[in-house]
Amino acid sequence: MKDNYCVIMGGGIGSRFWPFSRESYPKQFLDFWGTGRSLLQMTFDRFNKIIPTENIYIVTNERYGDLIREQLPELQDKQILLEPTRRNTAPCIAYAAYHIRNCNPNANIVVAPSDHLIQKEDVFLADVQKGLDFVRDNNALVTLGIKPSRPETGYGYIQSSEKKLGDFLKVKTFTEKPNLELAKVFMQSGEFFWNSGLFLWNVNTILDAFKKYLPELTARFDLGVPYFNSAEERQFIQEHYPYSPNISIDYGIMEKADNVYMLCVDFGWADLGTWGSLYELGDPDEQQNVVLKSSKALLYESTGNLVSLEDPDRLLVVQGLDDHIIAESGNVLMICRKGDEQRIKQFMADARLKFGEEYN
Repeated sequence: MKDNYCVIMGGGIGSRFWPFSRESYPKQFLDFWGTGRSLLQMTFDRFNKIIPTENIYIVTNERYGDLIREQLPELQDKQILLEPTRRNTAPCIAYAAYHIRNCNPNANIVVAPSDHLIQKEDVFLADVQKGLDFVRDNNALVTLGIKPSRPETGYGYIQSSEKKLGDFLKVKTFTEKPNLELAKVFMQSGEFFWNSGLFLWNVNTILDAFKKYLPELTARFDLGVPYFNSAEERQFIQEHYPYSPNISIDYGIMEKADNVYMLCVDFGWADLGTWGSLYELGDPDEQQNVVLKSSKALLYESTGNLVSLEDPDRLLVVQGLDDHIIAESGNVLMICRKGDEQRIKQFMADARLKFGEEYN
């Protein structure tokens, strides 16, 4: 257990959840379910059941350092790795791997986003433990693949091959988000699984992959090896991190490596990436309206709506509206069609441009 580590990626803005998620207070710090715990805290709590507290690291943008310390006071400062700028998931993961290797050269690491919902937690933790044991004993990069329950166009897909190592299938290809027709083909084939964005590897395996496939990244990080996990680390990161390539771990490593394996899992996973995903997970009334948290709403002749209000004392009354998102937070009330939620980033950008940064 002492060799098992967790890296939680928590530096995103979550702009598709505007106006709830703001650049100053993004979605990973929000309590969407009224449980008293944010998405980040729920992710930490989940992993803390099998990973020692001192072996859990958060990688986040430097502007969120104080929020991390406030929400997870049990972490030491050295467990909060601050990025001076956003450079996508490959540099984020490389930073964590270099830091952890200087703490423990035998580390087995699970990497996870901070905004996932897991409904079958015991099954999830058993699968993670299985993955950590596998990467300890095998030179493999592991991803967790979700058997699709519908032809989803909002997720990436992983294609499996027939080659196996125990319960782990060799990965053939990664595919970006497909259109609906292709998603239907993927689902019918039985070979394709949703890409969960959850990864497991030994620290040396992933750093070897970085050296092979992203040498321009490791050439710079290698300069900082003496400084990682020391007082000089922060200064080195400030100077060098902004020059890292802006590339995802999927595109930079996983799609190129020949030692990628997948564990097919079913633990009630959902990527909380959009308002639509919250609607799918909500508890609909007889008219298929979903009212989140402690929001107060009366809906008449209205179906298929999602309502999320920040102020528990504010009452929303809606009549004759179907299939809309109604979200109020701070100084913004947004009403938009569920089918057009991909435009929310545009709404946020326009609000900032026309009315100022306080609407970002």
